[in-house]
Amino acid sequence: MTQTANKPFGKLRSFLWPIHMHELKKVLPMFLMFFCIAFNYTVLRDTKDTLIVTAPGSGAEAIPFIKFWLVVPCAVVFMLIYAKLSNILSKQALFYTIITPFLVFFALFPTVIYPLRDVLHPTVFADRLQSILPQGLLGVVAILRNWTFAAFYVLAELWGSVMLSLMFWGFANEITKISEAKRFYALFGVGANVALLASGRAIIWASRLRASAGEGVDPWGLSLYLLMSMTIVSGVVIMLSYWWMNRFVLTDPRFYNPEDLKKAKSSKPKMNMKDSFMYLLRSPYMLLLALLVISYGVCINLVEVTWKSQLKLQYPNANDYSEFMGNFSFWTGVVSVFVMVFIGGNVIRKFGWLTGALVTPVMVLLTGVVFFSLVIFRDKASGLVAMFGTTPLMLAVIVGAIQNILSKSTKYALFDATKEMAYIPLDQEQKVKGKAAIDVVAARFGKSGGALIQQGLLVVCGSIGAMTPHLAIILFLIIAVWLVSATKLNKLFLAALKDKESQAAEEAPAAPVAIKEAPADGSEGMAMEKASS
Repeated sequence: MTQTANKPFGKLRSFLWPIHMHELKKVLPMFLMFFCIAFNYTVLRDTKDTLIVTAPGSGAEAIPFIKFWLVVPCAVVFMLIYAKLSNILSKQALFYTIITPFLVFFALFPTVIYPLRDVLHPTVFADRLQSILPQGLLGVVAILRNWTFAAFYVLAELWGSVMLSLMFWGFANEITKISEAKRFYALFGVGANVALLASGRAIIWASRLRASAGEGVDPWGLSLYLLMSMTIVSGVVIMLSYWWMNRFVLTDPRFYNPEDLKKAKSSKPKMNMKDSFMYLLRSPYMLLLALLVISYGVCINLVEVTWKSQLKLQYPNANDYSEFMGNFSFWTGVVSVFVMVFIGGNVIRKFGWLTGALVTPVMVLLTGVVFFSLVIFRDKASGLVAMFGTTPLMLAVIVGAIQNILSKSTKYALFDATKEMAYIPLDQEQKVKGKAAIDVVAARFGKSGGALIQQGLLVVCGSIGAMTPHLAIILFLIIAVWLVSATKLNKLFLAALKDKESQAAEEAPAAPVAIKEAPADGSEGMAMEKASS
């Protein structure tokens, strides 16, 4: 067994598939979990936008209000509940307790809630309220008018933060060594990006089904039923994969040593939420990590909303809009898989953590310059538009799609992997409660911070077109903060790795057998040394 683990990879295999055969038992179920979580994320993301934008008396102007006034408070409440449950429940019970309410709601929505929307929605009261309130608050009225759709939007938004960032990566960080992370994490992400291909095709199929539905059939209701059915099946697969991992992988000493976790957990006392927040505020490491997450959320939100405003002008019909988003998700998957397989893991392995962490903000900066230049100076780009044989609006939509695809592909391949690697050298208290605070609340504040900026600019400037130059300036300033934070965090990350390596060296005399076998256990020492270089 040891010889198998110690066998070096060939050049091609180390580039494409740096996994030992005996490690497939651990890698494949994690790959499947990530695939299913990401499949649901894409389906829910595109469905929630279509629900809100096409709802009666609603539109895209409701989205910033939902993100700031509903999603952030719900994320904070969830974090409080999660931190409390993490001190009460076992890891397995906590996982099932978190995922079950999501699946129950998504099962009830197309079967009970959506068919009863006319009964549940306070349409008359919303009409009366709309006649009283100023025009700028129509988004708030739209939330009240379609409150069940807003609830769907909130849970769909939280799915990505809770299930992907918190539950999956928290589980992965707990059972993955540094040496494994350098080889596994980029491959885990391939599962998410392959899911984009599958979910993109599913959304396209459902969109075309809505367009061709016969008389007497609610096409959108039928589509919701089919899409949510796929979401439920995918959720069940996630739960089964998690159960299988706990039953057959975490009981294998080659992959997991529970004694290490027990020692890490007993090294710090349990803290209440007030102490946890104070603990995080006193930690420059966690604050810098939170800045990375917030910066990404704000930047992507600023660019995406501007792009979606152009997209809605080009595709006002819900079927066309949804089909375009399905194609967008599909091509995001194609590009992301390419970046993940051929670029992502290899960049981190060859150039280190800092280079991997800087690729995403640099990509957002470069593509953002092109997109905003085209939107702001559209009237002066007639020659470019004529060369491509399209309209200025369509060219802005296409360039914005390319910008989003490139930004997201580098995010999935590099930003996520480097962010999760940053948690590994930390103690158990920071991993559990710190990760909950950063991945759920910081991620929400990032997106909602972008929404708040846009709300303020809309009030001052009056329209998305008028505020676009200001958005561009704010975007570039936030990217500068992002770059500086990543550079500073890299120094702390390398120091934490050295401390962990020193601790391991001090504990080594107490386990002479482990010392003897250490060189045969893959290349953890080499990975640590490489990360520090």
